[in-house]
Amino acid sequence: MFQVPLIALLCIGVLWKGIDLVRAPHDRLLRLLVACLFMLMAGEILSFPEVSSAIDAATAVGIGKVAFNEIYMTGLFALILFFGFCVRGSDAEYRRRLRINTGLLAGALIALVTAMVATPAAMRGHSLSTPDMAEPAVASFYLAGGAYFVYAYLVCGLWSLRFARRASLHLGVGLWTMALGLFGLTLTSVNRIILVALRIDEPGSHEAFNSANWAMSDWAMGIVLFGICYSAGAQLLTRWQSIVHHRRMYHELAPLWTALAGAYPELVLNRVPAGSMWHRLRQRRTYEQRFYRRLIECRDGLVRLSPYLTQVAPGADLASGPGDQLARHIVIALAHKPPAESPDTAFAAARIASPTSNSLDADARELIAISHALRERTS
Repeated sequence: MFQVPLIALLCIGVLWKGIDLVRAPHDRLLRLLVACLFMLMAGEILSFPEVSSAIDAATAVGIGKVAFNEIYMTGLFALILFFGFCVRGSDAEYRRRLRINTGLLAGALIALVTAMVATPAAMRGHSLSTPDMAEPAVASFYLAGGAYFVYAYLVCGLWSLRFARRASLHLGVGLWTMALGLFGLTLTSVNRIILVALRIDEPGSHEAFNSANWAMSDWAMGIVLFGICYSAGAQLLTRWQSIVHHRRMYHELAPLWTALAGAYPELVLNRVPAGSMWHRLRQRRTYEQRFYRRLIECRDGLVRLSPYLTQVAPGADLASGPGDQLARHIVIALAHKPPAESPDTAFAAARIASPTSNSLDADARELIAISHALRERTS
């Protein structure tokens, strides 16, 4: 019921975080997150009976089932590592988590392959409803896989709870919801292990229990899906607000930046992406980066211009004067500045438009006030 929306959401996540990974290829956490999303998406696709049957037809019976379980387990393994590595710790702790989880995954994968190889060829198309559950290899396949799913879902749920307690309101709600869904999936995995044990002696029995467990699994997956959507939506909203905020400030600095860049063009970082589309994508700057660069260039320009400001406005309060007054002094100083400065001339720089606090927003507000005044003078 929720499988197709989950695949669509995972696909969006792969594309979204994949673009971030292209720009930051050395980010270990981002690599784990993209690998996790991709593996889970591939596993969900392989879980469709039509896809599994097509793989079996192209290879051998049972390969599709093994491929689904192993790829999905690897996705959960990556998710566990992602959660674990988000917590700051020593290198020894990092290596210990990696060794433990790699060993558990390797053990589960080897057990699945061994069980499928040991299963008689005529029985390899088995499912939970198979009448051959008394066959040791068939039962071992489901017990080994179920045990790893119990571990993976439970650990991911516990990590989600841990981060939910520290997260902001909206992100915390998403993580709490995800944790609830993951605990539900843990319970359904335990139920499947119980069902396998019951069907060893009574093949095909307890069908009502199996149907109820699948319904519970669907709803648990739906709860996880809602939690992911809520967290992703909160992150997208925050991201969009940041883009809008920095884009507005970037354009508000334009009059001041234009005036100073015209006087000191060497301060402007003209980095034009070249080469392949892949290279341009990696080098493309976000609006936050553009804003920070423009803010730095404005500050650099004011430092270079400050000696002329002290000459044209001796005794003026250049550090904390009003923006319209500083804008008037800047226009006069730019006109007073010679077209070509002698490299041997030494000037003492002065503090211009000092912010009331050390935050970037306070610095930006000071320069934006000057920029607005410059726009009014030229309009």
